[in-house]
Amino acid sequence: MTLRVTSIQLPLAALLGAINVLAFAPFGAWPIQLLTLAILMWGLLKTDTVKQAVLLGWAFGFGWSVCGVYWLYISMHVYGGMPSWITALAVVLLALFVGLHAAAATGLTVWLRRRWDASALMTAVTIFPALWALSEWVRGWIFTGFPWLVSGYAHTASPLAGYAPIVGVYGVGLIAALIGGCLALLPQKKLPACAAIGVLLLGFGLHHINWTKPNGQPISVRLLQGNVAQEMKFDPSKIDHTLALYKDMISAAPADLIATPETAIPLLQTQLPPEYIPAIAQFAQQSGSTIALGIPLTDGPNLYANSVLGFSPATVANTADAADANGSRLYRYDKHHLVPFGEFIPYGFHWFVALMNIPLGDFTRGAVVQPPFAVKDQWVLPNICYEDLFGEEIAAQLSATRAAGHPAATVLLNMSNIAWFGDSIALPQHLQISQMRSIESGRPMLRATNTGTTAVIDPHGNVTAYLPPLTSGVLAASVQGFTGNTPYILLGNRLLLMLATLLLAAARISGRKRQSRKN
Repeated sequence: MTLRVTSIQLPLAALLGAINVLAFAPFGAWPIQLLTLAILMWGLLKTDTVKQAVLLGWAFGFGWSVCGVYWLYISMHVYGGMPSWITALAVVLLALFVGLHAAAATGLTVWLRRRWDASALMTAVTIFPALWALSEWVRGWIFTGFPWLVSGYAHTASPLAGYAPIVGVYGVGLIAALIGGCLALLPQKKLPACAAIGVLLLGFGLHHINWTKPNGQPISVRLLQGNVAQEMKFDPSKIDHTLALYKDMISAAPADLIATPETAIPLLQTQLPPEYIPAIAQFAQQSGSTIALGIPLTDGPNLYANSVLGFSPATVANTADAADANGSRLYRYDKHHLVPFGEFIPYGFHWFVALMNIPLGDFTRGAVVQPPFAVKDQWVLPNICYEDLFGEEIAAQLSATRAAGHPAATVLLNMSNIAWFGDSIALPQHLQISQMRSIESGRPMLRATNTGTTAVIDPHGNVTAYLPPLTSGVLAASVQGFTGNTPYILLGNRLLLMLATLLLAAARISGRKRQSRKN
């Protein structure tokens, strides 16, 4: 029996994609993803034409994306001031673009099945998983990348999390698609379903492997969540309140590490009251605290960076050092992976950004590899907001810093402000992304956010402490750093690409043997 795509089946495929969102945070129903991928694969096995397969995948990807990242409407319309109809159109167009990646995977699956004369079994367990993972990997870097809600993120609390330190989030997505392909073969074939159970059990066992080990003594941390409403953050009449809020939160108590959210200080350092930075430096020196301060920095006309300034007793000899306008005597981390339209303007799109009232919209990029900073026995590597979507870049940082002669980081620190997205599912989704980074790297992740979710995540991806979103407070915790390398740190996505290539090669060889038997 073949499936012919009709006008009713495309909305059903889009609905199936929308249901897939329930597999991710905050819902966490990860088995739903395996079922939706199985149904999608079943439809591909019943489809004869590439065009029909493309339409099914495109509808599935569109429903998944538009329901998963609808919160972009909040940032562009509510806070950016863009007209509602243009905002809605922009979200739909983005979802259609993201859906193209799923369409490419499904279309190529049917095309290769026919070209290679692949059996249903080989199509479901080799061709489809390999192409699904490759399509998500491409989504993670093309046009600077938008890997939000790729399949693997649904499995931070599933047995498949055990594979993440080996093959990363895209590899977990490949394995999820493989299990979906096995389920799609039921009830005709029982053996693939048994194999799927074996894959889940192996993942459960792998999750109990400690790829890294504790390093030195734990450090005390204080993670600040100011909960400054986005409409107030850059309001000139509210700036003094924000500056006083974070100054008071920082100096309320000492800790080995005190971290603020991204751009907690919403002014350039040259625009601050002259005593502001020296006062923070003085507190760091007197209390023995290291302070990671989120602040935009300037290095000259039209040169702005989304940055972290680090104050520590070792680097701040006196307040005059910290008064340097460029912070040249302090630790500095500049965001490298910038957000299109939010932090840099792609060529030809200045007209689009002009429709939004978003300040500081065109930053310069930091260096690809930047060293961590010391906090007693630990080495802390910052990443800013959107950067922790790119696990391969964090893995490369961890690997490259040691190669460059710097100590490898033992603790990861994410400093974010996603107040742009209001009280939406973007907050728990971003927390889940950070959990995956911890699992991949075998290191704790600290999250200091403006409106949520501020949290401490252990090396296995478990949230050990957190603050409720949309509240103002300080999260105090003791954190143990970890050292060592997971396979993913050493190989990045190369192992995934190798695995996908081997699966496609197996399908090709199987197809040739099948054709030989027919001849």
